[in-house]
Amino acid sequence: MRAGRATAKSAAYGVVTALLLGGVACSSGETDRADTAQMDTTSGAAATADSAVPNDQMQAVLAQLAALNPQPLPKLSAPAARKQPSAADAVKALLKKQGKSAAPEPVGRVVNRTIPGAGGPIPVRIYTPKGDGPFPVVVYYHGGGWVIANLDTYDASARALTNQANAVVVSSHYRQGPEHKFPAAHQDAFTAYRWALQNAKSIKGDPAKVAVAGESAGGNLAAAVSMMARDSSVQRPVYQVLVYPIAGYDLNTPSYLENAQAKPLDKAGMAWFFENYLRSPADGKNPMIDLVHANVEGLPRTTVITAQIDPLRSEGQALAERLRQAGIEVDAKTYDGVAHEFFGMGPVLDDAKEAQEQAVNGLKKGFESQPSVSASR
Repeated sequence: MRAGRATAKSAAYGVVTALLLGGVACSSGETDRADTAQMDTTSGAAATADSAVPNDQMQAVLAQLAALNPQPLPKLSAPAARKQPSAADAVKALLKKQGKSAAPEPVGRVVNRTIPGAGGPIPVRIYTPKGDGPFPVVVYYHGGGWVIANLDTYDASARALTNQANAVVVSSHYRQGPEHKFPAAHQDAFTAYRWALQNAKSIKGDPAKVAVAGESAGGNLAAAVSMMARDSSVQRPVYQVLVYPIAGYDLNTPSYLENAQAKPLDKAGMAWFFENYLRSPADGKNPMIDLVHANVEGLPRTTVITAQIDPLRSEGQALAERLRQAGIEVDAKTYDGVAHEFFGMGPVLDDAKEAQEQAVNGLKKGFESQPSVSASR
């Protein structure tokens, strides 16, 4: 099958070699940017600013976030930005306001540890379901533009995936800019994936059933890890879940223009992330950043989740279409009336629960397609 093998064309790009030896900027050149950069398939047509209205549940979260008074990212240094109130903080505040518990969703076991990385120890948090296993494994990468956020910020997403997919979730941190520029985060992401493959059995996981998932910058990292595995003859993920991934470097797509002032992510904020993580604008053309124009052949089956009120919507939709064109099975959906970061808001947002179910359904298909280690003996 076309989606199940790496082609000679893949090797010709030398993506991994360039990345791991210094991230030399390059672009596949396969597709004219005009063909995909402006793609936007919301409801079969370009969305309009008039249609981008938060639903009541999303508006409640955004109002609570505004009450926490976060400052615009371009006004802050990276260390100061990391101390800002987040969308996750807004959800907790809203739950308390509603008289509900803001305690984390219980899972079987949670362990914090570090794993060896090229730039020093990499913090990971391992979530394990109840039971003896072996369980499938999801290596999860949090968002934050490769600059802000941490394992705590995206704890709710990891817990939801653990319980709903009945899988061990290895949530990996990574070096962040501007202290550590591209490709540091991408190198750490690949290191965490390889660690999960090699150590799955020791964490009650099945090394034959390892998938990747991520949100925003983490969605970018998940897709990049699949590309790196393909290009370096490492076992490829059985599935990838890309939640509103950063998939391009074009800040003038339809959704960027429509949502230039959106919250919690706006155009200026994305420009700030790029400035802090990339070494130069040339890195924006590297396939690890510009996924829409990268070689995507041989990548695993994919779920792509996008939000209507999000500058990243157009590129996420374009990536989904690009994957389909490469013969890869894709389950893509844009959720109307919600904004960037909505995925982990299950306790207060019905659309988040639906998106999590979509992600888990895809993961389960990927896991079921692979015989377990014990069954293959």
